[in-house]
Amino acid sequence: MLQVNTLFIMIASILVLLMTPGLAFFYGGLVNRRHANNMLLTVFMMCGLAVIFWIVVGYSLSFSGNHWGIVGNLRNFLMINVPIDAVTKTGIPVGDYTMFMMMFAIITPAIFCGSVVGHGRFNFLVIFTICWSILVYYPLVHMVWAPQGLLAKLGAVDFAGGLVVHVNSEITALILSAWVGRRKEINAHHNNLSWVLIGTALLWIGWYGFNAGSALAVNDTAIQAMLTTTISCSTAMVTWMMLDRHHFNHVTLASACNGAITGLVAITPSAGYVTLGGSIIIGMIGAIISQSFIVNIKPHLPIDDVVDAFGCHGLSGIWGGIATGIFASHQISKQVPNGLLFGGGFHLFISQIFVTLLTIIFVAVMDIVLIKILTIVLPVSVDNKRLVAVRSKNI
Repeated sequence: MLQVNTLFIMIASILVLLMTPGLAFFYGGLVNRRHANNMLLTVFMMCGLAVIFWIVVGYSLSFSGNHWGIVGNLRNFLMINVPIDAVTKTGIPVGDYTMFMMMFAIITPAIFCGSVVGHGRFNFLVIFTICWSILVYYPLVHMVWAPQGLLAKLGAVDFAGGLVVHVNSEITALILSAWVGRRKEINAHHNNLSWVLIGTALLWIGWYGFNAGSALAVNDTAIQAMLTTTISCSTAMVTWMMLDRHHFNHVTLASACNGAITGLVAITPSAGYVTLGGSIIIGMIGAIISQSFIVNIKPHLPIDDVVDAFGCHGLSGIWGGIATGIFASHQISKQVPNGLLFGGGFHLFISQIFVTLLTIIFVAVMDIVLIKILTIVLPVSVDNKRLVAVRSKNI
């Protein structure tokens, strides 16, 4: 066991855990006052729910065995026979790696849950999250991060969770928002912008554990990930502010915070693989795409994403995954081939587009099937009178 790497991943796990209360503050400040406490509960409850199911079946379905490259098995149910003290190739114990992966299992459902707070039923959201974790999240972890995984064998490059966390959770947020329908008080004021700023700061700090920790060792890749994470976040924040200044002739705290989050999401798939200049472009384009969608396209869609989860996380996550195929540099990391701009041709670029599309299709199909089954026995919307109309109109 390498003590320095072990300590590093322990600290990274704590930082990623910090992101969940940070997300609760961020979302809780964006919604109206009446739904603020419900938002805090909905996000924070994942710290309990996700941990239990990760230990019971999550780790086993993600990393034990292999079925068709899609999912593992249940031989390590309740993590029985898992050698906690065995050492991985970076010198950290399996137990340390398990803890780090557990934090990802917490934050991922927390991201999409905020999209329907205030117009989706809490009981439905709890049951949906449990089923979604088993049928969607754990299989996707296996497909991308397990050596035998289908997407891994297709060449998927996902440094810290662009596909597994952001594309996954935000396609789910989009589908849930479409299914539940629109709120009555859709133009309600933000509850507390101070909360939004505090949440953004906690997320930014926690993201260093999220991205740098994904190197799984104290090495050059971790340092590169910290640098690119900071640069992309800062660039996206300033870009979003400039866009708002141009379109609305003023800048708001909420838009600055949204910009920062967009940059963090966009750089996640490639944080340890791209140059510092590449991280600037990734953050800038991520902000342009997300801001344009929220301002110009979202108002015309029959979707009520309460906290712009898809606009900020989903689109920038999709862009970040594809951008890996453009800006990845073998000189920065020997773990990846060169991207399009570094002489690698179209191979990695096309591969990233392909695995991103496969991820979107898999998540969307599984979400729709799961929601349709659950709505047979559970009401989805807080407005039961609209439920049938919402089903037929939006899905």
